[in-house]
Amino acid sequence: MASSLKTLMVDVDGVLVHANSEDGRSWFTRLHEDLQISPDDLYEKFFAPHWNEIVTGQAGLLERLEPVLAEIAPRISSSDFLAYWFGQDARVDTTLLAEFQRYRAMGLKMHLATNQEHLRAAYLLETLGLSAHVDRVHYSAAVGHRKPDRGFFDTVAASVDLAPENLILIDDTLPNVEAARDAGWHAVHWTGEDPLADVLAPYL
Repeated sequence: MASSLKTLMVDVDGVLVHANSEDGRSWFTRLHEDLQISPDDLYEKFFAPHWNEIVTGQAGLLERLEPVLAEIAPRISSSDFLAYWFGQDARVDTTLLAEFQRYRAMGLKMHLATNQEHLRAAYLLETLGLSAHVDRVHYSAAVGHRKPDRGFFDTVAASVDLAPENLILIDDTLPNVEAARDAGWHAVHWTGEDPLADVLAPYL
């Protein structure tokens, strides 16, 4: 390829993986109906105070989750809750994944660049099988920074030993796209409305 682009950095949630519901609603929409857990309680007691430390690798998911479940849903085990959470947010866009594989065949590397904690990262790679389709994975709990923090982009670029202009982020979250560009990467805001070939054409 004539361009300087060497690696596609692909977001996971909202790009390659979606909630199972056909209407696009998030995985916790039916949480109260299915597990009798209030989404508001879960957000207030778990996600709001703990998630940033979990998703940047400063705290373990189970370490923070189990005391919260004991308070708001004592009949639900952490393993059952995680099976529900991960399983409800696990619809892989196989068509898009196949399109990315064509670019790999052309010589571009494909890496995942995603905000994840360790357990769901393992689920995505092993249970959903994404590891078979990518060359490397960069997720926030392992990197120590989360998108859109500048540290995520600088750390990932250094780890692959490439100049920022050799990298392009495909992400559905606009602040992440803007942060990648500020770090010197190419970046596109993925909406799913345009074919991948059209989205990448200006950079190849």
